[in-house]
Amino acid sequence: MAGNTVTRADLTDAVYRSLGISRNESSAFVERILEEISSAVEAGDTVKISSFGTFSVRDKKLRMGRNPKTGEEVPIAPRRVITFRASHVLKDQINEGHRRPDAAE
Repeated sequence: MAGNTVTRADLTDAVYRSLGISRNESSAFVERILEEISSAVEAGDTVKISSFGTFSVRDKKLRMGRNPKTGEEVPIAPRRVITFRASHVLKDQINEGHRRPDAAE
């Protein structure tokens, strides 16, 4: 499944299959969770999902950038960006299949 994108519909279908509730209820469940995460992050709160990771907002200051075509310096406006930091559990799951057999020695 590498390279594929998991969509809301995929999440809804997974909830439907796992919990055995209707597709409409599954869709509402997924939407509610995503809304809750979005509003918390938008309000500046940190969202930590155990064994998965942490979503947070970071403020970036005004800085100077450069137009690569013309070389002209251009100011980049201050803005807020969302960051995600994966938990060690998730990192370990991702890297589990990519470890070399001799790396443990």
